[in-house]
Amino acid sequence: MLDYHSVDAATAWIDAAARCLDREDVALRTARGRVLAEAIRTTGPIPERDRAALDGFAVEANASLGASAYNPVRLPSVVVAAGDALPAGTDAVIPLELAEPDSEDCIEMVEAVAAGANVEHEGSVATVGAVLAPAATRLAPRHIGLLMRAGLHEVPVVGRPRVRILASEPPRGRAWDDSNTPMICAAVERDGGVVAECVAVEREQIAIRAALVEAEADIVLVIGGTGRGTDDHSAAALAEAGELSIHGVALSPGETTGLGCTGSGVPVLLLPGAPAACLWSYELFAGRAIRRLGGLGADLRYQMREMVTERKIVSSLGMTEICAIRFGTGDTFEPLPSFAEIGLMAAAGADGFVIVPQGSEGYPQGARIAVYLYDEC
Repeated sequence: MLDYHSVDAATAWIDAAARCLDREDVALRTARGRVLAEAIRTTGPIPERDRAALDGFAVEANASLGASAYNPVRLPSVVVAAGDALPAGTDAVIPLELAEPDSEDCIEMVEAVAAGANVEHEGSVATVGAVLAPAATRLAPRHIGLLMRAGLHEVPVVGRPRVRILASEPPRGRAWDDSNTPMICAAVERDGGVVAECVAVEREQIAIRAALVEAEADIVLVIGGTGRGTDDHSAAALAEAGELSIHGVALSPGETTGLGCTGSGVPVLLLPGAPAACLWSYELFAGRAIRRLGGLGADLRYQMREMVTERKIVSSLGMTEICAIRFGTGDTFEPLPSFAEIGLMAAAGADGFVIVPQGSEGYPQGARIAVYLYDEC
């Protein structure tokens, strides 16, 4: 029997072991998806001068006073394009279609214009010292556009966690259809990590221990061999290569999760070999560690919404349980068969999931519950 630790104890261990990596400077053009190591502030106003908000003619507004169809006002034709700084002596822009230039480089106006019309004023986007993007922002195209507009070409970002994945092969002669490794590689990339190496390791204590000792990464994930069976050696190998801090977590699925570190202090996560257990062990623990290393914070990468359950949810007291759900009508949902019954199909066919805490036996029909949503991650 495993000595189950609570999910809270396991996440506390993760938070202590996985500290944010050091910063590095990268080219802004290649920074999409990276996490800012510090807030980016303006050193000057944006825009730095009043500029045209559209293509047209720059004019002095006061000179247009009294303009009408019966009393056209002729002004110098000063053509500007959107984004051009306003020429000296002008403070408004007339759209191209509202004025006609003549052969004498003038335009006729039949309607007065107010000062500031169609003008993007100095500092209207951001004033001096304004925060353009706070620390821990995961840079999206919109951030890159704004920072480029501010004149930046490099940005300080948190280093991307290098993840080494060791897949424990089954004993010789046993078929092995490894769906776990591609699944975990995709999850690592989603969480901002880089799969530095992915290695299949013989399911022997000596082989796993040697692979852990050689590990050069920010975090190591070992998949499979985490139970107490005769051919499960991952926990013993980690204890020998460094330190096994936790083996067994009150999480269903994911009971045989292990946590520890190599002799050099690199965090190691032991993920169960059963696909559903592997997935949830990653989501709650390994993913949390990678996100913290990369500066993304600890929270799951899913949006939450409060919804009402159409049926009772039953859970075992003393275990944190993941319950897959499917949307009903309105803000309702129904629980799906458990992962123990249908494995990963409970996740692939679901709209989201509920985490039933360790101290709960479930929820009655009609209860309003926080649901994590797959389609809004």
